[in-house]
Order: sequence, then structure tokens, then C-alpha cells
Amino acid sequence: MASSTLSPLSRADGSAQYSFNGYSVLCAVNGPMEAQRRDELPEEAVVDVAIIPATGIAGVTSKHLESIVQKALRQIVLVAAHARSLIQITLQIIATPESDHQPARLHQSFSSIAVLPALLQASILALLSTSIPLCMFTNLTSVAVGANGDVALDPSVEEVDAATSLHVIGFSSQGDLLIAESEGSFNIATWEQVSDIAGTVCWGDLTRDNGLQVSKFWKHELNCESTLRTKISQWYSKSTG
Repeated sequence: MASSTLSPLSRADGSAQYSFNGYSVLCAVNGPMEAQRRDELPEEAVVDVAIIPATGIAGVTSKHLESIVQKALRQIVLVAAHARSLIQITLQIIATPESDHQPARLHQSFSSIAVLPALLQASILALLSTSIPLCMFTNLTSVAVGANGDVALDPSVEEVDAATSLHVIGFSSQGDLLIAESEGSFNIATWEQVSDIAGTVCWGDLTRDNGLQVSKFWKHELNCESTLRTKISQWYSKSTG
């Protein structure tokens, strides 16, 4: 079950916490602010992303995730509206799923991309909290493929560890492919199967489930919409009270 909170931090321009499938991510956004001259872009904003892991210090894995999230957010944020400025996004992974053998925060799966859906959704909510204009939304899902070809949606730690490949695929609100990240061993036929399933889960027909129970269809967007409606209602009550 997904859960989210808007504006939990008072010292950031905008913030959000998003939890799903055992992962919990806290995001703080500051900006748009003046960018240093050597970093500024003449016609659009610079989107800077920093990811702090649940344990230890940021390393190669964090840098890899930062690159993926930054590229996706540059397509989501209306960067042309804030030329020569900086939008700073800081993501703290505050909880990871538990396994049967290791407690949460200590378990390290072979996959570094399983946390991507939580990172992206936390970022989008925090950007909305900051009132930064967006040109689209995104819906993501993770799919694990086992050695016998079994497919698991939003897999558990055990399913990820037992999988031969893990895929995180996201589509924009226009239905375009926005993110396609994969790890492990797989062939083209497997990827096409995973892509079709992800498309069905994110934007497809609920009656065509490829043999899977797609009960989590639109899970992220429905939760985000509910969170935004609640927050807007609170703001409106304060302004009219």
C-alpha cells in the first residue's frame, strides 16, 4: 500500500515523503534559485539531484540513481520556465524492505534500481509542494523475471534476489516511454514481454492482465491525487478561515 505526505519539512521550499513496497523516501526541493555562472544554462533551469542512501555514504550506486532520476525529471519539469536558475532536489532513502534473513536498512539486494519508483514519485510530489510547474506526470512499475520465466509485479526482496532480471519501466501521462532500466540477464523476447506487462499495468486495459493480477493499476497516481486533494483542502480551509 502506497502512502505519501506533502510538506513534512519546514526548512525546504517544498518536500514530500513517499512509501511503497517497503521503500520510504524523503525528498526536499529548493529553488528555483540563482545558479552559479559556470553551471547555468541560458534557456532552461539546471536540475540537480542528490541521493543519500539509507546506510553508509553515497557511492557509485547513488551516482547511478542520481543520473537516472535527473534525466527523467528534466523531461518532467518545465525547465524552460526558469532559465539560468537552479532547482535542487535532495532525496533521502529512509527505509528499505526487510528480507527473511536481514532486517530493513541492512539488506542489500543485487538490484540498485528497485527503489526508482519511490524516488521518482517522492520527487514529483515535492516539486508540486514547491509549486514548480511540470509538463507531465509519470507512472512506474517494477517487474522481476524468475529463472523459470515467472513474472512478479512490484517484487518483494526475496523475489528480486531470486530473479534473473529486474526491470523498472515508466510511462509519461501522454503514454510515452519515459524510463526503461534493467538489470540481470535477459533477452529481447523477455524485455518485450516485460514492456507489454508494464504498459498494461501503467496505462492499459484492466481486463487484459497478461495472466497477472493487475490490482495495483494506477497505484501511484491514485495515492498522489488523494494526497494533493487533502493538502489543497487544508490550504483552502486555512485561507478562508
